[in-house]
Amino acid sequence: MQDRTGIGVLDQPDLTRANYRKGVQAVIRALMDCEVPMIAAVNGHAIGLGCDLACTCDIRIAAESAKFACSFIKVGIVPGDGGAWLLQRVLGYPRAAELFLTGDRFDAAQAKDYGLVTEVVPDGELLDRAIAIAERIVCNPPRALRLTKRLMREAQHSRMSDILELSAAYQAIVHETADNREAINAFVEKRPPVFTGD
Repeated sequence: MQDRTGIGVLDQPDLTRANYRKGVQAVIRALMDCEVPMIAAVNGHAIGLGCDLACTCDIRIAAESAKFACSFIKVGIVPGDGGAWLLQRVLGYPRAAELFLTGDRFDAAQAKDYGLVTEVVPDGELLDRAIAIAERIVCNPPRALRLTKRLMREAQHSRMSDILELSAAYQAIVHETADNREAINAFVEKRPPVFTGD
């Protein structure tokens, strides 16, 4: 920041704006558009951009030693990476406002209390726990997983009537998949399903 190089500030305001757009904001957009379920396993300091990156994930868990902050204000800047949109959707406006306007740090236990993470685990168990959650996700039909995630993302900024229409369209798609037939057959035959993504 002092050298005015990198992912943020450059020598002129118009260059700084363009730098944010093509840099960190492009990363946030790509993560938000990703249809694959994502799990954040926070094992250190998720400060500023790190906290906002975690918010792009569908599920967030933390190691006991993890630390968080939305501390842009502490260095005299605003959350330029989409955090102002992300965090309040995760925590609600009042809590997000408190964290952004104070810049206070908080630990993993507080992150769980706030609803930022769903689980806090011992440091040495974090990766195993994230993998265990991922394994429970990936055993489901891939197309239904992607469409479910897309539907949930759309629901964050759509009216209920629009989501009902989109849900009906997505149901029409997944009902025609081989994985849907496999899921039904496996349920009736009382056996584990084998999904192919078809």
